[in-house]
Amino acid sequence: MVQFAVPRRGLPSEASFRRWAAAVSSFKVNLVLVGRAEGRRLNQKFRGKKRPTNVLSFPDTGDIVLCDPVIRREARQQGKALAAHYAHLVVHGILHLRGYDHVTKRQAARMEREEIRRLRRLGFADPYTVE
Repeated sequence: MVQFAVPRRGLPSEASFRRWAAAVSSFKVNLVLVGRAEGRRLNQKFRGKKRPTNVLSFPDTGDIVLCDPVIRREARQQGKALAAHYAHLVVHGILHLRGYDHVTKRQAARMEREEIRRLRRLGFADPYTVE
């Protein structure tokens, strides 16, 4: 399920979000796109950080919260297409739901390899390569 709590203008289609999620997970995932204030509130409540973040994953509920203004800013700064960055963060969030993490270097390397593999299958370039 995809919920838009932000204007949909310029965003990838709902079908794209569903396709990206299905490429990583066979279980039900809820994708929720939020604005800056809600992103900040959730990040403060669940991670103790007073700023919005790009993606939050909630394994207990299968929810992934994507903060649109942060993702748009990051895509611009990194010179990436918005759809490519969104696809990466959907994959990233779902991998968190599946138990992946990036606290240690070893965990991060494992998670990044899996992200790259999944994104290539979806037709996207390595998100960690700056061109």
